[in-house]
Amino acid sequence: MQEPKSGVKGADQKLNITTIPHIITGQDILAWIVTKMKVSTEEAQAFGTMLVAFGYIYPLQNHKKLVLVPDSTQYRFQTPYFWPAQKWPAEDTDYAIYLAKRNIRKKGMLEPYEQQHYNNFHKWMNYKWDFIVMQATEQYKASKERKKPDRVVLDCQERAYWIVQRPPRRTHSAMDTGLDRLIDPNAEEILTFDVVRRTNIFLTQALMRSAVKSSVSLTAFVKYVTTHHVHDPFLTSPVPSNPWITDSDDFWQLNSRNVEIPTKLSVDRWALSFWELISDPRGRADFKLFLKKEHSGENMAFYEAAEEMRWGAATAIPEKSQFIFNTFLKPGAPRWINIDGRTMGLTVKGLDCPHRYVLDAAQTHIFLLMKKDTFYRYLKSPVYKDMQKRALVPAPHNFTDVQLEANAKNRNPGVSPIIQWQQQETEKAAAAAAARPIDVKAMLATNKLDRK
Repeated sequence: MQEPKSGVKGADQKLNITTIPHIITGQDILAWIVTKMKVSTEEAQAFGTMLVAFGYIYPLQNHKKLVLVPDSTQYRFQTPYFWPAQKWPAEDTDYAIYLAKRNIRKKGMLEPYEQQHYNNFHKWMNYKWDFIVMQATEQYKASKERKKPDRVVLDCQERAYWIVQRPPRRTHSAMDTGLDRLIDPNAEEILTFDVVRRTNIFLTQALMRSAVKSSVSLTAFVKYVTTHHVHDPFLTSPVPSNPWITDSDDFWQLNSRNVEIPTKLSVDRWALSFWELISDPRGRADFKLFLKKEHSGENMAFYEAAEEMRWGAATAIPEKSQFIFNTFLKPGAPRWINIDGRTMGLTVKGLDCPHRYVLDAAQTHIFLLMKKDTFYRYLKSPVYKDMQKRALVPAPHNFTDVQLEANAKNRNPGVSPIIQWQQQETEKAAAAAAARPIDVKAMLATNKLDRK
């Protein structure tokens, strides 16, 4: 198709104010395919659309419409460097450099889907964003040295390549299946033993899957709402007052994470489920106090360490996994946890190549142990009963119109999220320091205590 004599005839035409060489039209492409390949117009239309969809031919103006339009719509042949047959991996770093260069050229006026990709890359590749911007700047400066027609052509070629490789959302892309089909649609399906076995397993599991009637689901939902509606400030009026209406922050102060004595409503909510207990920072602190008195505080300490490893930074995973092994899993560890041998073996073996979810089995075992045994003993313990007696029952506020106006004028801005984050980090550091084993020899050497 690109042969000067027998190929599709191209001509130089103006695009805006720039003359672009070798422009071909959709009707010329269709006529050439019909003539040279001896096919019908419908087949030629489908074949031409495939050439455009895979990026061998790209439109100059409506670059998102990857179909062959049989009229005077302008197209150009893609340079062989960007052909899908080259099978260059379309990596995220290259796309981020292209978007950064386009952002510089367009002065921040990217298309919506490109802007979304740009923001995501800036968040995910923050550690090497300086390198990406530097590469984009150098490529932009090099393109400025070219002639304007060459610069426009290269921009169109890159844009056409990335439209195929990174299409906008809700847009069909021919590269979703790739050039090489994994399945031949004309081949007869061969039923092997492995296929039949997998199908049998899937159907057996589908039959064993429990199906719940809608009446049962609605009954469970009504029961949940009946139990929890008193704890929802949108369904039940908060006590002492609704902070969204009265501009009084007493409700926030009484239910803050560091409050010394919680409210009666919060303490009653702890008894609903074990998850409600540990989801409340104040309830978790009270539960830790009970575990400390029972000499089983290592269970909650291990659960929190596993949660921190799962949701923490990826760079700290090797260090945290080594700390968890030395503290909780190693034979003779100072805070050794009591789990079954199979789970212990799988967990210790998985720590050879640690990742975020390597402690899932052990963490689930400890969670169920605390949920089925320790939680119910906590509800019957003097620790919880004493907290129930000491819990506050705030009296409801009855503000007048004058007081409501004064509250609106003297509205408390609240605690900054940065300060709260710093307080949480300080609490985590103090808890980690308290959880570390004590080296008696080092303490004796430091303090120089008299053995007598």
